Amino acid sequence: MRLDGLLPPIVETLDQQVTRAYEAFKKKDSDLERNIYLRQLQDSNETLFYRLLLDHVEEMTPIVYTPTVGLACQQFSHIYRRPRGLFISYPQRDKIAEILRNRPHRDVAVTVVTDGERILGLGDQGVGGLGIPIGKLSLYSLIGGIAPERTLPIILDVGTNNQERLNDPEYLGWRHERITGDEYFDFVDQFIQAVKQEFPETYLLQWEDFAGKHARPLLEKYHDQLLTFNDDIQGTAAVVLSCAIAGTNVSGKKLGDQDIVFFGAGSAAIGVADYLLAEMKANGLSEQDARSKFYFVNRKDVLHTGRTDLTPEQRSYAQPLEKVKNWPKTDKGNTGLADVIGQINAGALIGLSTLGGAFTEDIVREMARKTDRPLIFPLSNPTANSEANAEDLIRWTDGRALVASGSPFAPVEFNGKKMTIAQCNNVFIFPAVGLGVMASRSRRVTDAMMIAAGRALSKHSPVFQDQTAALLPPLQSLRDIARDIAFAVGREAQDAGVAPMVNSDDEFRQQIADAQWSPSYPAPADH
Repeated sequence: MRLDGLLPPIVETLDQQVTRAYEAFKKKDSDLERNIYLRQLQDSNETLFYRLLLDHVEEMTPIVYTPTVGLACQQFSHIYRRPRGLFISYPQRDKIAEILRNRPHRDVAVTVVTDGERILGLGDQGVGGLGIPIGKLSLYSLIGGIAPERTLPIILDVGTNNQERLNDPEYLGWRHERITGDEYFDFVDQFIQAVKQEFPETYLLQWEDFAGKHARPLLEKYHDQLLTFNDDIQGTAAVVLSCAIAGTNVSGKKLGDQDIVFFGAGSAAIGVADYLLAEMKANGLSEQDARSKFYFVNRKDVLHTGRTDLTPEQRSYAQPLEKVKNWPKTDKGNTGLADVIGQINAGALIGLSTLGGAFTEDIVREMARKTDRPLIFPLSNPTANSEANAEDLIRWTDGRALVASGSPFAPVEFNGKKMTIAQCNNVFIFPAVGLGVMASRSRRVTDAMMIAAGRALSKHSPVFQDQTAALLPPLQSLRDIARDIAFAVGREAQDAGVAPMVNSDDEFRQQIADAQWSPSYPAPADH
């Protein structure tokens, strides 16, 4: 190959290369520089990239995914180095099938697609939103074991309303305000029809970071046409369900025994409530009794039947006006979060509002006064948008709160004990779901499959061994846990008739193990 002299004479092992790569990683001055370094490594040597991540998963997952990926999306046009994924821009809407055929690898199994409108808690990032599918698919490979060449990030570039991006001379996207209405949905439909034409039935498409006005309509329209799910709605719901199941077991109560308060009433919050509702009903509660347990508060008011601005999904969780009309009001005449917490005995408080610091000391102390082991989940990210700081929540509840956060927080020292804070991150669910549907050859993703994933994850909660431990297992155990979750997902798919039945549990578990790719160099071929 005429490489003598062009390469050093030493032939290194993968372990030796990981050592050198980790040294380079540690020398970077900021998380954004570390993100850039890892992306360059991914482009040049994917096996080394994934092995490095696997050896340092706790340290590096926040760099390739939340929270650092948010900054990488904001800076996407400035840190762009090499193509990764597909850009499908609105002006090229008549060439979508041709663009899909330009993908670098033919045998694609999983796509994450976004339109960049609701990136984390940062809002509209336009074409910079492609950073999210890139990061998510890295975790599909790292944890779920989907071979990297079988993954494909996609951005649907429909413009941006972010004036900062439009004014940026280096912005890489279509310089146009976002298309809306029928134009938008027609464009997405053109994309889906091209997908159905170009990919097999076992191709998994994950919707990611779409605005509420688009997320649920798209999911409802296509969930019976494709192997597809929305991670913000269903993935978030499954991991929160897991935390809620584990937390209520520690508290000694059933999920349906307590009132649940949501701050934020978007598609993700409604999705979480739907899965908690399903769990309550599975445990014997009637639909009506279960729905009465939910209290939603958004920026305007508590959700009640007297409001005329609610979506059908929100209205299904609205409390009767007669029940709340005499509750205290804020200066603006609305019933706020503090007023709701003051009126009920809330066992769980879940934040999906993107309003940093919304869970104030007064609110948390009032909740803890009535509930021995309150479940408090500030789930908005990045960290600046978190409804509360984990250390504050532990301190304000005298160490009794069971906390799961959307962004990573350091362990909290309280009364001489170090308390690990669970990051309620979808990474616990979506890679395992991908593995499960691939191994089972499922044709659809159902809500029952996602709920099965949440229940399977809850069985691995460390709180069952130590009630002061985290609600979720450590990240370094996720590849192993992913196989258990994949088994539950695949079995539910088989029972529902959307995947071929495998009679033997051992046989199906072997199928899952065989489907999980690992980062290693192939053995040298004999010549």
